[in-house]
Amino acid sequence: MKVLVINGSPHIDGGCTDRALKEVEKTLQENGISIERVNVGNKDVRGCISCNYCRKYGRCVFNDIVNETAPKFAEADGIVIGSPVYYAGCNGQLLAFLDRLFYSTAGVFTKTMKTGAAVVSSRRAGSTSAFDEINKYFTISSMPIVSSTYWNEVHGFTSSDVKDDLEGLQTMRNLGRNMAFLIKAIKAAAKEHGIPEQERGSFTSFHTEQ
Repeated sequence: MKVLVINGSPHIDGGCTDRALKEVEKTLQENGISIERVNVGNKDVRGCISCNYCRKYGRCVFNDIVNETAPKFAEADGIVIGSPVYYAGCNGQLLAFLDRLFYSTAGVFTKTMKTGAAVVSSRRAGSTSAFDEINKYFTISSMPIVSSTYWNEVHGFTSSDVKDDLEGLQTMRNLGRNMAFLIKAIKAAAKEHGIPEQERGSFTSFHTEQ
């Protein structure tokens, strides 16, 4: 069982988001889940151009970290996405990455129930709106969202501040335990009952009279 951890911060080691993610990773590993980290925030990632190349060829037209991550995402049982908070939202590179990753791998979700968890880091405020931004990728993809004992966030201006955010780190550990449990529960249920059927036949489109 494996979880893919995405760090959307440009501070890939020793930053606030990294500190929060490390707490989740450590707890997942203690509960029998392997992890793989992908750092996105320090990469040059452009946004989706709606060309639908991925629908024809199964990969994004821009051959960068999105295509590198797609097979790892397909194999994972869950994904943890961490982001710093900029202007009450996520890092721009991360959002561009997620748009293209989720769109180009949409077929992955018809036969799996991957768990998803958002982790956000802010100095003071704006964290819940960034938290909502990430969770929307999960809800449109039939992915069970992993919760904790508070919103999945830490606070601080430096990683040392985050280290002192005892409730925030507690929230990260509880998140890791909940995610490990949910992954195992889904595996057990899928073995006995299978994965829920996903209907894909209907597509809302309203046409005006000519």
